Amino acid sequence: MVDFSDTPEQAVWRAEVQAFVNENLPSELADDEFYSGTLGGLHRGPLGKERESLIKSWRSAILNRGWIAPAWPKAYGGAELTEMEQFILREVFTEMHAPIQSVHDVGSTILVHGSEEQKQKYLPPMVRGEINWAQGYSEPGSGSDLASIQTRATRDGDDFVINGQKIWTSGAKTADMIFALVRTDPEAPKHRGISYLLFEMNRPGISVQPLGQMTGATKFNEVFFEDVRVPVSAAVGEINRGWYVGATHLDFERSSIGSAVGFANRLHDLIDFLRLEAEAETGRSKLKREPIYRQQLADRSIETTVARQFSNRIITMQARGVIPNTEASEQKLFSSELHQRTSNTAMKALGQYGMLYDENDPRTPQRARWGTYYLATVSETIGAGTSEIQRNVIATRGLGLPRG
Repeated sequence: MVDFSDTPEQAVWRAEVQAFVNENLPSELADDEFYSGTLGGLHRGPLGKERESLIKSWRSAILNRGWIAPAWPKAYGGAELTEMEQFILREVFTEMHAPIQSVHDVGSTILVHGSEEQKQKYLPPMVRGEINWAQGYSEPGSGSDLASIQTRATRDGDDFVINGQKIWTSGAKTADMIFALVRTDPEAPKHRGISYLLFEMNRPGISVQPLGQMTGATKFNEVFFEDVRVPVSAAVGEINRGWYVGATHLDFERSSIGSAVGFANRLHDLIDFLRLEAEAETGRSKLKREPIYRQQLADRSIETTVARQFSNRIITMQARGVIPNTEASEQKLFSSELHQRTSNTAMKALGQYGMLYDENDPRTPQRARWGTYYLATVSETIGAGTSEIQRNVIATRGLGLPRG
């Protein structure tokens, strides 16, 4: 039997985090309705200066404890927590509906591969929330086959001159910096000759075109580079070996530590809504009236438990100093498809009212929370590597199967 209970030391730490949240989290931010539809760039619920002020206060409290990047060294603004302490921290925050304030995964990548100068330059400002980052990976002809990127960075003395295009660039229109994979040796095999560069988004020659999504958000963008000059010192790790730096970044992005707790919260919210709200309106809950929904929700509950075991496996590896690779792909694949299935189940159970999208209409269930999820999760099996790519990684690296 596997024992997932806390050790005495972990129980003390969990209680400390819970006490911190109880003392510092504004009650408005712990309200589910307030955060009902933040996925996919839509912020359903109260917005404006009041919300910004609450978030600023909450972030300040976390920053003072070093919990924005809790596992990072104190020299870079972290708290030097162990991987398990970090896991418990995120788990408690999610269970108590406390907004997660964290740094972009590029920070952890710089921590692994960056020079000391790059760490000092970028990591402390990231912790303080002074830098917004965009990811420059995908191109119009290079999505799943990321190694076929064509954006060119030609060496010119101490600079690279960049020409090309990126697409689906998350956050580009508001970003201060971008981390990008570019081809620095066009004669090398496609997995070689790639470099991982960090540079400012306000450099001459960079233009951004937002892309509308079906949720109404515009967090994705096209980015065009025309003779953009970037210093050679902007490369993280070895020049022409950036593919492996980018792979490290994706491993951090795909690990999804603690995401299963969020899945469980949303599932419980849905079950409570179907049981209580529908019963109040009709006198008989849809869960009692139509057993198929009980069965589907039971399946989602089991799958959420499985997702949590993936998280436990990954944090155990990280606690041993191992960067998850195949395991991160397994977690990413399972979690993104689970989120789609959960949203699909919710929309079916809510019926036609679930398609209402006006959050202020009293007939709209939970301020259009599930309609937002349903639309936004379509892209989850594409972002951070498609499900097909994840299955290839699992097959070749995890199971040792030959490439097709």
